[in-house]
Amino acid sequence: MDRLTVYHNPVCGQSRGALELLAERGAPVEVVEYLKAPLDRATLERFLDLLPDPPADLVRKDKRFKELGLEAADYVTREQVVAVLLAHPELMQRPVVIQGKRAVLARPSEKVLALLD
Repeated sequence: MDRLTVYHNPVCGQSRGALELLAERGAPVEVVEYLKAPLDRATLERFLDLLPDPPADLVRKDKRFKELGLEAADYVTREQVVAVLLAHPELMQRPVVIQGKRAVLARPSEKVLALLD
């Protein structure tokens, strides 16, 4: 089985849950704590290339999003999503899990299991 790369935030329950599911199945995992090692434009663009979801799904529209005075309608295109995540990496929806040329946004955590097929 190819190694899975999990872009992880340790305070996120979904992210911890995905790691637990992978550990239970003995899957080889590399963990990237993206808030400690911020992602570059190329990595974010790769996420958008691999994820089947619309680009806007990669942005959390949470309390922090509102505190920044952002509007969801302004962050729907690839370029808008990459720009906001470069400026505010804490807004990235997590975890993003990649295996080869496939990726999932593991919300709920069980979505990670699709990469183990």
